[in-house]
Amino acid sequence: MGRAGRRLPALAALFYGALAALVLLGVRDVMFLYEENRCSMTYMYEYPEYQKIKLPKKTARRYPAYELYLYGEGNYAEENKNLLLTGIPVLFLPGNAGSYKQVRSLGSIALRKAEDVDFKYHFNFFSVNFNEELVALYGGSLQRQTKFVHECIKVILKLYKDREFAPSSVAIVGHSMGGLVARALLTLKNFKPELINLLITQATPHIAPVMPLDRYLTDFYTAVNNHWILKAQDLRNLTTLSVAGGFRDYQVRSGLAFLPRLSQHDSALSVVSSAVPRAWASTDHLSIITEDPKKRMSVLNHHFVRHPAKMYEENPEAFTHLTGAFNWITVKASKWTYSVYNDSDGKYFSFPLASHRKSYSHVYCENSMLVRKYFFNVWHLFIKINGFVTSFFLFLFCFLFKVVMLKLLDYPSLSHIVIQVPPAVGNKYTLGCEFFKEDSRTVQLPVTHLFSFGFSSSKILLNSTGLLYNVQLQHFNQVRMLLKFLRKPSVYRLHIPWSYEDSITVAKVPSLAEISAKLHIAQPHSDSSLPELNIYSSPDCQYEVILKTSLLQVLGQIVRFHAGAFPVYIVSNILLTYGGQLSTLRSTGQCSDFSLQLVRTAKPYKVEPLISIVVFLQGFNWFREIWESLSLPEVDAAVLSSQDAWFPLVSLILFLFGTGIAYWSGVFFSTSLRLFSSLWLTLISKQKLMSEKKYNRSFVSGLLFFFRPPELQKDKLITPSRLCGMISLALVSWTTCGAFAVLIIYLQYLYNVRLDPDPCRSTAIILVCILEILMNSSTSEVKSSKLLKIAAKVPLPLSVAMLAFGRMHLYRVPHFVTFSLLLHVLCCFV
Repeated sequence: MGRAGRRLPALAALFYGALAALVLLGVRDVMFLYEENRCSMTYMYEYPEYQKIKLPKKTARRYPAYELYLYGEGNYAEENKNLLLTGIPVLFLPGNAGSYKQVRSLGSIALRKAEDVDFKYHFNFFSVNFNEELVALYGGSLQRQTKFVHECIKVILKLYKDREFAPSSVAIVGHSMGGLVARALLTLKNFKPELINLLITQATPHIAPVMPLDRYLTDFYTAVNNHWILKAQDLRNLTTLSVAGGFRDYQVRSGLAFLPRLSQHDSALSVVSSAVPRAWASTDHLSIITEDPKKRMSVLNHHFVRHPAKMYEENPEAFTHLTGAFNWITVKASKWTYSVYNDSDGKYFSFPLASHRKSYSHVYCENSMLVRKYFFNVWHLFIKINGFVTSFFLFLFCFLFKVVMLKLLDYPSLSHIVIQVPPAVGNKYTLGCEFFKEDSRTVQLPVTHLFSFGFSSSKILLNSTGLLYNVQLQHFNQVRMLLKFLRKPSVYRLHIPWSYEDSITVAKVPSLAEISAKLHIAQPHSDSSLPELNIYSSPDCQYEVILKTSLLQVLGQIVRFHAGAFPVYIVSNILLTYGGQLSTLRSTGQCSDFSLQLVRTAKPYKVEPLISIVVFLQGFNWFREIWESLSLPEVDAAVLSSQDAWFPLVSLILFLFGTGIAYWSGVFFSTSLRLFSSLWLTLISKQKLMSEKKYNRSFVSGLLFFFRPPELQKDKLITPSRLCGMISLALVSWTTCGAFAVLIIYLQYLYNVRLDPDPCRSTAIILVCILEILMNSSTSEVKSSKLLKIAAKVPLPLSVAMLAFGRMHLYRVPHFVTFSLLLHVLCCFV
């Protein structure tokens, strides 16, 4: 081999090593580089108890692995032993591999809150035991779980049938896949929608499965989402809330947790946990359970979107009388600041608006440097309309920041704004208000290109004279990532107008504040609004806003959105390499090395342009009609493109990532195979030498035996022992799990659970027979085959088809591999 030939493997190893390193950097960003965990664990004040609810014999016989429990603690649990329940029924559904005992976090907190109101209103929490099934990986159990939940709802409501004001519906809280099971209840033919009045899902992938590993899973998703779209009008009385986990949840990305947008279904709300105001506060019990769907939606918006700094009031007082010995102070200035420390006298500050309406469009007030203990007593805002005073709302940021902003044109009758400042003994805080024009506080900043990799930036300098600035981010409409660097202590809010996924950053000391801006869902085509960076600033401070693209977090976004498609791209590269090896075998009579062949044959231009052409042509009606007439499934890239989650450049990047992973996987597998083979031969050789009674072999012949295995005898491909092996493995595949039959030669484990239905059974039976033959075949039998030319060319179209139809349907990947291997097997006979 010449110098250039020797240099090629080294350069390839370096290039594919760099690709694999980029993948690892993206994985690191998703798995480890997220915000600190600011959630606190819930603790039980008394020992939790789970009372098993007796099910009808028919139900118990039909679903022997599932159970229903009632949660309780201490005296509450003892009182409910006889199941004389008087509370509001809530059913908790665990998710993938989830336990029914997870309900204790909700049940315990709800019990403590009920004690606070002397059990005037309280919840009865029920929980379903799904036997910790892996429904995120296997969809064959989802329909069975859905039907069991329906039976549980009927059993729960029967427990209340003799009670006064017996409930006619239940509220459901579903975690992960449990939320999808709850939505699937509406697809059952005999299910009555009025049995559910409220559905809350936590980190539930509503849009699509995280890993579509079998057709039962994808078919279940299709049925549920299609039903909710077609029957949206019938779901208006069901209030649905979906809470996504944000970037800390690397198992279910938040974009999948947004409910489908339905114009005729206005009783659904999707939020990201980072955007939920006062996420540390409990939800009001009474107001959340009501028969009025508009009222339920109002409550959810109150707590999860807008949240004033007060609890929800069903009928707030229209007018308030400001009484007390507080001093009244009139403020006529357009900017006002008031600092207080250890003040024993309360005050009312009145702002007349008549003189400000012509010059200003908004009024903004805030407080800061607040002691958390006395938060709700510090100040309140009132508005005065035609001589009457009414309470107004305040927005809350984090723990130490309370703000309010009014657009004066929205309140033409507003005459005064009144701020009540109660006595502040032992406390220190600052209040500030200002009138301003919106245009003077809004600036636009273009976002740097996605692939600028931090070498270029957009900058803007703000000489702050007020309390609020809005920086609108232009061209920030795709699912991508940027960094913002801001100076001076303040509160920063990244506001995404088309979805509830805002994030808040607090800079407590003068420093460089770094904010990550990553979208969970792309901007809808019908939405032209701009994301905003709201800077709740300090007066007389200078702010420098710098926008840069972070390569590391761009990689993280690619991994976050497309990691589920990595297996498809890896196997596609392997198929291309496999076809190249068969071609080399046909031309030279020898099978080439996997790594070298991958460098030669795994090229993205062989597959990507064809898929892009098909996606382009599907935009024409004539081509779509021909495509549908051939009964071909829709190309996955077209579906992802309609969701703004795919474009050719991303597909090219994923292909290269798949090439890097396939290359180093081949190196690792080859190296480990050689290592284990050497160890195995060493053990066999030592055992052979130890068992010899006579050591009449020479030292040289002993070394040859030690390092060189005996030659395999050439025999028939089909022998009685091999036939028995194939039949045995086929029976294992049929009676247990199909995938287990493929892994049985590696795993010495008795798998005693049968999957019913089993998506891998038929494929596994074919693969068992194929592998049994191929492992005992020789190259001499294959290279002379008449079918070898066809077998060598087939992997290329199979690779294209795999990328076209397997990205959103991973279970199709084994079918393409099986077909290619089947042609290889036929080459042994023809």
